[in-house]
Amino acid sequence: MSLTVQFNTMIAMVVMGGWLGVALDTYGRFLKRPERTSFILFVNDILFWLVQALLFFYILFLVNEGELRFYIILAILCGYAAYQSLFKGIYLKLLEFFIQTSIRIYQLVYRLIVLLFVRPVKIILQYSFVALLFIANVILRILKFLLKIIAAPIKWFFLLLWRRILPQNLKIFLINKAGFFITKKNTIVRWLRSIRK
Repeated sequence: MSLTVQFNTMIAMVVMGGWLGVALDTYGRFLKRPERTSFILFVNDILFWLVQALLFFYILFLVNEGELRFYIILAILCGYAAYQSLFKGIYLKLLEFFIQTSIRIYQLVYRLIVLLFVRPVKIILQYSFVALLFIANVILRILKFLLKIIAAPIKWFFLLLWRRILPQNLKIFLINKAGFFITKKNTIVRWLRSIRK
């Protein structure tokens, strides 16, 4: 391995050590360990370290065709230590600022969507429902009125039939039968009420 390749490998691994510090802090900020169950933490940790290992070996493969030497581990530790001592505070402040800004932008977009789209549609639907109820009420009243107009001649016809055309004997027979059915109905109703008690 030439000196240029070794130098490039050292620089790349120092940068990757700094990346490891950034990744760990970002992962810890978003994971919120006290709120997670142990199984989810276990799976997340394994996936995190697996992704980091693959990323490290991919960069190492690009720089020096995957040769692993002792100084590479030292370079990673130096990069991680440099991040922890020099850049950690700045990065955490930037990360928190980015998170809070993203949350505020999301809330602003959400409120704009609700204000410009959801509320107008809701108001339109409410007014449409009220208009439909009003139209249905008007139609029902018109139908009731038309039914009264249609029923009036039929009622007059039966009254005329009852008063003028039907013989007296048939009227008495029908009145007696109607009284019989009403009495039977009342008897059945009383019997059902006594069963319920």
